[in-house]
Amino acid sequence: MVVTRERAVERPRPMRALGRELRSWPTVLMVLLCLTVGIPLTIALTPAQDLRILGQHISVGARTPDLSLEGPAGLVQIGNTQLDIPRIQVWGPLRPQLSLGPVQRNDDAAKVFDPEVSAQATAQAVEQLRTGFVNWYLLGAVGAVGTGLAIAALVGCARMLGILRRARGGEVTVADVWHRCSGTIGRMALVSVTVSVLAWGACGALAYTGTMRGLAQVGSLSDLVGASRVTPAPVGPTVTGFAGAVIGDSRAARVGGPPVANPEGDDVVCQRSADSLAGELATMVPGGVRNLACPSATIAQGLRGPQQRGETQVPPQVALLKQMPDLRYVVVAIGPNDVGWSDLITYCYGVETCDDNLTRGEFDYRMGAFDREYAALLQDLAELPSRPQVVVMTSYGAFPSETDPACPDARGPAYAVGLTQDKIDLLTDRNDQLNAVLRTGAEKYGFAVAQPDLRPLCSTGTDGMSPDLQGLSDGYAFHPTAIGSLRLAATVARLVD
Repeated sequence: MVVTRERAVERPRPMRALGRELRSWPTVLMVLLCLTVGIPLTIALTPAQDLRILGQHISVGARTPDLSLEGPAGLVQIGNTQLDIPRIQVWGPLRPQLSLGPVQRNDDAAKVFDPEVSAQATAQAVEQLRTGFVNWYLLGAVGAVGTGLAIAALVGCARMLGILRRARGGEVTVADVWHRCSGTIGRMALVSVTVSVLAWGACGALAYTGTMRGLAQVGSLSDLVGASRVTPAPVGPTVTGFAGAVIGDSRAARVGGPPVANPEGDDVVCQRSADSLAGELATMVPGGVRNLACPSATIAQGLRGPQQRGETQVPPQVALLKQMPDLRYVVVAIGPNDVGWSDLITYCYGVETCDDNLTRGEFDYRMGAFDREYAALLQDLAELPSRPQVVVMTSYGAFPSETDPACPDARGPAYAVGLTQDKIDLLTDRNDQLNAVLRTGAEKYGFAVAQPDLRPLCSTGTDGMSPDLQGLSDGYAFHPTAIGSLRLAATVARLVD
């Protein structure tokens, strides 16, 4: 019975050997390498998982580890703009990261705005993201095992080399050392893999906990990624006596028309005409209308930021609006310059086909940038001191749906290839995409949307009046004529309260 008790308390030899191994300095060093080098290396080397969610290219993975104990998850836009997600703070090195490609506007993306399928599309998107992260994490687990084995092999080789170096006169061969160390190296590999897997599991648990805790406090996209918006400060003296104002680009300035009788401010440098949208609107709606539009204006350089016109710097149009306390309404005509519309038209005139992947990607990129800038502009307009009614004007089409390629305005200059029906369809489709963004943003803020219906080029008029748009033989092709400007004003006047 005594012998039995002694055998019962005696530890098996393999466990004693493993216990001794855990106390040896090479194994302690190996464990430290697994934790401080192996796990960060695994995170850095595990490739992100590429997904296509709601028509968008998205990659899921983790941020490159740093020396901090805690840090935020990350968001990378179009490969070069990295944002912190401050709401999601994660302890440990494993911090999730989403990488977004250029915004793609297609049928799949439109599902999120369709009330009939929005919930299902959103649920599918969340499930795809979850699956992508799980796949990345499992791939990382395999990488952690491989890294642990590599570190064990490295430390084991160093251990064998140390034994050989201490041997004298060739008394010990490599075969002898391997025979003596094979068991030790096996135990080291077991310890290394175990430590790596446990550490990877702990990192995953910390990442999951931090992500769930952060998402529980998120109610909007701004809550998630934060917001940084600087609104234009008021510029110039207070201006009264105007019921309305028009901001925008050359379409609203009405380049090519007769100059205003008594120019003020930047009327001359911005080529504002007497029969501009603002001028015609003043004859239809009681109260004066101030024209702040300027050719080549974009949201960033013109409406929300200053615009350089030759030697003159024109103040931000929104900044001037803030000095007009009596405003009842504001008309906005913006968009084509932001997406490089003139570049696109010129390109289509000059090449056999303009629907190539390069220009498609560039247009999608510009549309994504415009979407963000437009959101900031709408918020600025919603916060104007006088709380005026805002009317957003969509972009009119320049050509009819069925166009005769022999029409001079479609054929273009003698040296140009000209516009075919396919090219005109492409331009129409991209103009529709621009208008979809304009309408969606305006409706979100409860702003009115004016949709002008001008008679396009290459079409035959039935009212005996002059064309609504200037053609290629005029000074400012595709811009409104006097009649076109009148029609724009009529479209807006019907919406002004």
